[in-house]
Amino acid sequence: MKLLENKVALVTGASRGIGEAIAVKFAENGAAIAFTYLSSDEKAKALEERLTAMGVKAKGYKSDAGDFKAAEQLATDVMKEFGTIDICVNNAGISKDNLLLRLTPEQWDDVMQANLKSVYNLTKQVMRPMMKSRAGSIINLSSVVGVKGNGGQSAYAASKAGIIGFTKSVAQEIGSRNIRCNAIAPGFIETDMTHYLKDGGAEKWFEKIPLGRFGKTEDVANAALFLASDMSLYVTGQVISVCGGMSM
Repeated sequence: MKLLENKVALVTGASRGIGEAIAVKFAENGAAIAFTYLSSDEKAKALEERLTAMGVKAKGYKSDAGDFKAAEQLATDVMKEFGTIDICVNNAGISKDNLLLRLTPEQWDDVMQANLKSVYNLTKQVMRPMMKSRAGSIINLSSVVGVKGNGGQSAYAASKAGIIGFTKSVAQEIGSRNIRCNAIAPGFIETDMTHYLKDGGAEKWFEKIPLGRFGKTEDVANAALFLASDMSLYVTGQVISVCGGMSM
């Protein structure tokens, strides 16, 4: 039996990068996949077809996780289509890097809404069906930057650190209902968001990473699979760093 057989997973921001890798990994392990995207209908359709070809039910929803009403409607639509939500992966996010002196209020607000408010929005919605089932796993994507901080990323770091505090608090609130809430803190993972780092000379970044390389999206997806499955039934309120040792 596959690790996520008969489970329904909702993954936000899944049309590329880490979100896409998680959706694919979950589908490989038997989960039906509802996923969100914000821009490319073409990429979303391609992912939907890819997941369906694996023999699972899959549907993409164009939805802004940072908008509370949109998140509310999304949860309603997913429940109507799939019947339940067993796993929620809050992955949607953006980065607008700048030194604090140059960071505008609008940039700060954009990052907070996309990265932190989105986690509040979706977690609040999926808690209801999970409480009814008295089971569930919520996985929030933080970052090694939320653990260590990084110059030029004050907004991003604050949003990702906020996710960690949120995760630990929610885990305490819903643990009695057999619902787990954990976070993953990726380091430098090879995605569109980090491509510019390699252009600037990857060697200087590798010096900061004990394993001496950037991670793959599958590395994060494997951690998410562990937290989504019954292998982690006694794990909640934790932050798993997938960073090659950067957070030590």
